[in-house]
Amino acid sequence: MLHVLKLRDAQVVIWLALLASLVIVGIYVVRKVRDGFADRGPESSEMLTSFRELHSQGQLSDMEYRNIKTKLAGRLQHETQDRAPDPADEEKPTDCTDQE
Repeated sequence: MLHVLKLRDAQVVIWLALLASLVIVGIYVVRKVRDGFADRGPESSEMLTSFRELHSQGQLSDMEYRNIKTKLAGRLQHETQDRAPDPADEEKPTDCTDQE
C-alpha cells in the first residue's frame, strides 16, 4: 500500500481531491457569509418610516424626501416579492363535508 502512495500519479490524484474538497468548503462558507450579510440591513419599510419622520420634522426637503422615497419604493417592492409565498407551496383546502 505504501509503494502505491509513492507513485507520482497517485499523489497527484490525492492532492487534486484535497484541493477540490477545500474549494467546495470555501464556496459553502462564502455563500453562508454572504447570506448573513444580506439579512442584516434594515428593511426598506423601516428606513422609509425614519425618513418620513425626518421630513415631517423639517430635516429633509420635499425634493430629498421624494428622491429617497422613489429609491426605497423599488427596493421595498423587490423585498416583498422575495418574501411572497410560493402559491405551489400552499396547502389546498380540504373538503370538510361529512360523508356517511
